[in-house]
Amino acid sequence: MTTVLLLTKKAKTEFDKEVKEATVQKQQYDFIYNADKAIKTELKKENYTVEDLKALNSTNALINQVKPRFIQILTNVPKAEFDEQIKEAKEHFDNQLAYNLNLEFDGRKVLGDNIDDLTDTKYGNNNVIGPKKDGALHGTHVAGIIAQVRNNGLGGDGVANNVEILTVRAVPDGDEYDKDIALGIRYAVDNGAKVINGSFGKSYSPHKEWVYEALKYAASKDVLVVLAAGNEGTDLDTEDRFPNDRDASGEISNNVIKIGALAPKYGSEMVATFSNYGTQDVDVFAPGVQIYATIPDNQYKYLQGTSMASPNVAGVAALIRSYYPTLTAPQVKQILMESGIPTNTEVILAGEKGNKRSFSQASKSGKMVNAYNALLMAEKMAKK
Repeated sequence: MTTVLLLTKKAKTEFDKEVKEATVQKQQYDFIYNADKAIKTELKKENYTVEDLKALNSTNALINQVKPRFIQILTNVPKAEFDEQIKEAKEHFDNQLAYNLNLEFDGRKVLGDNIDDLTDTKYGNNNVIGPKKDGALHGTHVAGIIAQVRNNGLGGDGVANNVEILTVRAVPDGDEYDKDIALGIRYAVDNGAKVINGSFGKSYSPHKEWVYEALKYAASKDVLVVLAAGNEGTDLDTEDRFPNDRDASGEISNNVIKIGALAPKYGSEMVATFSNYGTQDVDVFAPGVQIYATIPDNQYKYLQGTSMASPNVAGVAALIRSYYPTLTAPQVKQILMESGIPTNTEVILAGEKGNKRSFSQASKSGKMVNAYNALLMAEKMAKK
């Protein structure tokens, strides 16, 4: 009972902190959005320029307050990109407060299932798009990183060229439930998946044992599970993040690999500022910043996150499993970790210049996944 109460108190403290931070961020972006809207109204144009701002003599106090800052921003960023950044940020914090951090929001009411009963499985449907126009943006981008058509002159090129995507939508707006994750993993396994990508995660897991059993079930069916390490800039050796493949007794299965994110620059800033890390609980790193891939309505977009790093690795895993089907899930995990590119470069972690360590100590393997090296190693291992 004491442990439960302490955990509840810790969770409440962190929850209150997140709500406060999200509220402040929402207020800031609401202010920027309203200022931008006021400028557009006064200029009577949507796509205004630096020159338009400099020539604008307004009596509106809000416009005059933001005008110098907007001029500075638009000198370096195209107006369309600025608009998109404002829109995305505003929607993100609106959703955070309306769904993810809203204790009154009941996302299960429409489903009618019991989230504390794993045997209550008759819920959900085959609509993976959801009610919101951009509801499938994240999943579509992740799928594109793995398998978007190569060499067609459109968008980016997928990592793998010989795979099929099985879509399982288990995480809409709001917190992911352990029940959905556990059943989603089992569904994918039972329907033929050989590699499962999990671009999601959270800090608390009330029914983590269900997910552990699902991961063990995947292991029993020789399925590799690739998980995003998370975007909190945290050392996972000291902080919990779920799902994971480790309980108090140690590693629960050998078919799970957790991925940190790289930035597109070599040297001290090569680890993405947001990426989690850890010499035990992050296995390997892969590109996760400025990743260009598919989004709904036949569009493409740059996104970032360990959510993008994870499918880069899942794509390499799919390549290996499609060309060398005799290799097991643990063997593929071994290949991904051992064949990567090492470096002893000292890197900045969590974007904090005072937080540095050798890249070789930022993950268990100390390496960056490399598809070419992985296939060479797979060829040798398959022959053995």
